[in-house]
Amino acid sequence: MKSGLYAWIKVPWAVFVLQNKIVDQCERLQLQSAGITKYVAEVLLGKSQRAVSTASAARELVIQRLSVVRSLCESEEQRLLEQVHGEEERAHQSILTQRAHWAEALQKLNSIRTSLVDMLTHLDDHQLIEKEQEIFERTEEAEGILDPQDSEKLNFNEKCTWSPLLTQLWATAVLGSLSAGTEDVRIDERTISPFLQLSDDRRTLTFNAKKTKAGADGPERFDHWPNALAATSFQTGLHAWMVNVQNSCAYKVGVASGQLPRKGSGSDCRLGHNAFSWVFSRYDQEFRFSHNGQHQPLGLLRSPAQLAVLLDLEARELLFCDPASGTVLYTYHTAFPTPLFPVFAVADQTISIVH
Repeated sequence: MKSGLYAWIKVPWAVFVLQNKIVDQCERLQLQSAGITKYVAEVLLGKSQRAVSTASAARELVIQRLSVVRSLCESEEQRLLEQVHGEEERAHQSILTQRAHWAEALQKLNSIRTSLVDMLTHLDDHQLIEKEQEIFERTEEAEGILDPQDSEKLNFNEKCTWSPLLTQLWATAVLGSLSAGTEDVRIDERTISPFLQLSDDRRTLTFNAKKTKAGADGPERFDHWPNALAATSFQTGLHAWMVNVQNSCAYKVGVASGQLPRKGSGSDCRLGHNAFSWVFSRYDQEFRFSHNGQHQPLGLLRSPAQLAVLLDLEARELLFCDPASGTVLYTYHTAFPTPLFPVFAVADQTISIVH
């Protein structure tokens, strides 16, 4: 009698526990389904749209640059366009594969959830107990479906348009084109370090080891490092300027964000040692590109007499060139913050902006 009573009590309790497990699992499945649905509807759709727009921008960039030197590089144009097309197709295929995968996952989750709900609503207690193994297997199957994870494979890879040949020809064409010209860059006298002297035309900086009594020490002025910013800033488009550096063995030339700190001797004010500046530098016979404390040595065979700076904000490119030879000395790709200012530093003799 006691054993029968014990069995009678045990069955309802087991059913109660199992029912709670099923309810919890159904709720988790519903949340997982909602997450996957949102991922497919929002993230994958956004990825698809961005892949199209990014591919279109990359295609226009390739066509625009190759048109400048089309007679020399038609084969390169064809090669790059095919790579853009191939990368676009790859991105779309990855997205389609993801869509198919998550559609199948959703279908499977819905099937499992429907099956569990049917068991919960249509089976009596003993039948539910008999189905415990099946319920366990279905639940385990659902747990094997992982949540979506973002992947770079779903993005269009803009690096497919990077070409040393194209960069070299494009830079040479821009510097040699009269229609492109160069910017009328002048130094903002409010920013010059007390270790620098500025010429009357505001294009030449001269280093002086002794501090000079410059203008008022306003918030714009660098008070320690021998730096200076241009008065002109850039937010969009293509810009080019040249600097005569043949008289100096210690200088920095590049661009900086307006957020670059001006006061103190810390790295946050030192060009190339913070996140706000990108510079080509020379110290004696050592040349390098510096940004955010990362320094890339450049093995130059000779010291350039002039340094050309090309800033293409649409293409997110910064180039340093030797205009005498047309050689691209260094190229840097990033999504630059704006506005950007031409920036200069000199710790030996003079440097001058060419106009």
